Amino acid sequence: MFITNALASTGTPSVTDSLISFLPLVVIFLLFWVMIIRPQMNRTKEQNKMIGSLQKGDEIITTGGQVGRVVKVGEQFIDLEIAEGVITHIQKTAIQSMLPKGTYKDL
Repeated sequence: MFITNALASTGTPSVTDSLISFLPLVVIFLLFWVMIIRPQMNRTKEQNKMIGSLQKGDEIITTGGQVGRVVKVGEQFIDLEIAEGVITHIQKTAIQSMLPKGTYKDL
């Protein structure tokens, strides 16, 4: 009795049913894009802009927490004066943020 009913109901799924079942995946992807991917792209763009505008005399803080003044800017690396006469060579991607002028002297 049950087998004959199951075999008898061989209706084809409609196009709208398959689109409705696909809709949650689209919504999840859009939420993922808006909440995670897009803000990260904006942060990366701002970081690259800040790194590109570095020049001698700028005061920065690194991802490791070192505060210093830029002495020399290269393509991939910068020389950072972290104390009077102490210069370190760091990668540009290790720069977290730029500080307002005069902050380095106040520390």
